[in-house]
Amino acid sequence: MTQYDLYKLLKEELKNGSSDLVTRQSGQVIRERIERDISKEKDGEVIVLDFSKIGVIDYSCADEVAAKLVSRLVSGEYGDKYIVLTSLSENQKENIEVALERKDLSVMAEVDGEKILIGSLNNYLKETLNLILSKGKITASELSDALKLPANTSGTRLLNLYKKRLVKRVAERGEEGRLWVYLACL
Repeated sequence: MTQYDLYKLLKEELKNGSSDLVTRQSGQVIRERIERDISKEKDGEVIVLDFSKIGVIDYSCADEVAAKLVSRLVSGEYGDKYIVLTSLSENQKENIEVALERKDLSVMAEVDGEKILIGSLNNYLKETLNLILSKGKITASELSDALKLPANTSGTRLLNLYKKRLVKRVAERGEEGRLWVYLACL
């Protein structure tokens, strides 16, 4: 995991003395900085955006920083990388969630020490994600057994969560050859 201190990026990029992330223009500057840094990270890396020293984040800035980053992440622009949000206040979470929901996106986050999903996700994928979070990692076969699902259904659910960059996927050697294992990002 690589942690990005948004307060530090805010100070370096905007130099305005504020701890608030407000206005679309400010959000664009911060997002572009994060994108430059993400491009240098290796594939498989989990990028942690730390909001601990940030005050307010308004909707337009949440849209620029969170929603656009997640949208581009899911579209594959950053390669095989993952983004999670940490140390969010309730106000920050609400504005980011609205921005994500309007684009039918979601991201993993930590709020008050609890791992949560922010944004929109189908109930059956939420059920699968919650199982992964509780176990830490799972295979399609294990998911089939746990939820009494056909093998193709469990594989599709896991692949969809991976494509949304909500879980990591790694190849492991099993008794029958290569096996995909899906891991919690947070």
